[in-house]
Amino acid sequence: MTAKIYDLASRTERFAEEVIKFSKKIPLTSITRPIVSQLVRSGTSIGANYSEADDALSSKDFQHKIGICKKEARETKFWLKMVITAVPGVKREAILLAQEAKELNLIFNSILNKIRSKSVSN
Repeated sequence: MTAKIYDLASRTERFAEEVIKFSKKIPLTSITRPIVSQLVRSGTSIGANYSEADDALSSKDFQHKIGICKKEARETKFWLKMVITAVPGVKREAILLAQEAKELNLIFNSILNKIRSKSVSN
């Protein structure tokens, strides 16, 4: 990953692109094929769900989509750890992507916490 992007739509889109590029570098075997498939699904789902959250029809819908973003970011981090186990040679790049997945997870968690505390105070 390069410089941090603070626009969340752009940041999640860029992350999805980086996951795809990274996944192309992994040699496909009977072990890595399902891992790569899951990694691409979860890594690209973050941005797709954020786009849907951005166009949510209600605050409940927004909260639900942001929750999915949070879960997908955590899942992506898991699959990156599995890639490291299966293909130790890509560890350095996988760790960088895992750090970004962790940061995205924390951002979405913060958004959810703000929504929840706002609804409790109202």
